[in-house]
Amino acid sequence: MEAPRFKLVLVGDGGTGKTTFVKRHLTGEFEKKYVATLGADVHPLSFQTNCGPIIFDVWDTAGQEKFGGLRDGYYIHGKCAIIMFDVTARVTYKNVPNWHRDLVRVCENIPMVLCGNKVDMKDRKVKAKQITFHRKKMLQYYDISAKSNFNFEKPFLWLARRLSGQPNLEFVAAPALRPAEVEIDHAAMQRAEEEMRMAQQAELPDDDDDDL
Repeated sequence: MEAPRFKLVLVGDGGTGKTTFVKRHLTGEFEKKYVATLGADVHPLSFQTNCGPIIFDVWDTAGQEKFGGLRDGYYIHGKCAIIMFDVTARVTYKNVPNWHRDLVRVCENIPMVLCGNKVDMKDRKVKAKQITFHRKKMLQYYDISAKSNFNFEKPFLWLARRLSGQPNLEFVAAPALRPAEVEIDHAAMQRAEEEMRMAQQAELPDDDDDDL
């Protein structure tokens, strides 16, 4: 039986680390293909789960987003999505609603994860309490660090559970990742996760643009 495959649309401003993120997974870089008509790189990332293997065909923009919006063909047949911003650049978080709007316009009700990348950097500008968009839109959120592999598998695991309808699905083997390029400060990450937990329990502001 063939492993189920899902088109995963990866979006976000240029420079947020989308390509670095998918290239951490060794098989995806080895087997990637280029869709010239849409200017997209497609990286097949495979994961072993207790329910059998699952493959995400991750569509990466290959820099097209620098020229404005992406064509609808990039989104069509998308079964799930990751929206990425850079926690060291406020403007990339401010643009998250635009990416979400484009996704929903074409893909409607697909599971989505919002990821704040580069949490290994010391000059974090977008703090936990400012990250509220996912709560308003019922998305999942994770802090990640592509270069250190921190939380790499979490967005994929959450999406796999949603797509399979198996809330107890687990990855049974660690994904094949490149060695970390930077060391993550685990004490700092624990503090950040605690801040995020507290922030999730706070009341939502009426407008979250004020403090960005």
